[in-house]
Amino acid sequence: MTSISLRSIDAATAQTAIAAAAEHARSLGLPMSIAVCDHAGLLKAFVRMDGASQISLGIAQDKAYTSAATGLPTHRWHDFIKDDAPLLHGFVHTPRLVVFGGGFPIVEDGAVVGAIGLSGGHYSQDMECARAALKAIGAASND
Repeated sequence: MTSISLRSIDAATAQTAIAAAAEHARSLGLPMSIAVCDHAGLLKAFVRMDGASQISLGIAQDKAYTSAATGLPTHRWHDFIKDDAPLLHGFVHTPRLVVFGGGFPIVEDGAVVGAIGLSGGHYSQDMECARAALKAIGAASND
């Protein structure tokens, strides 16, 4: 039998990322939902800031899931599919796939160990807050 070892983000690092993203969101005056998932896309930490919309809850989690599952920031997907009609009309119907900004994989030594997703502002603001979280935990944004 052969087995593999997988690395995953720990709870303390996930909470640090959440706190940094929330702090940056507060500085912008934006109530956001912030999700961090593990390497498999399973929720590890989450906060829905006071005043954040209900719809942002699921979108933040789906952005994190998309980035964990694909290893790409969510904003990269639009450029990848926009000029390919079969992908554009079919791929966007994939459950939990998000093709606009706010989700980033968390990569350590070349391996995806988790991901973060934010929702509550314009996607560019979601991206800005996610980058603040990544910086706080020493991860690159890989844009």
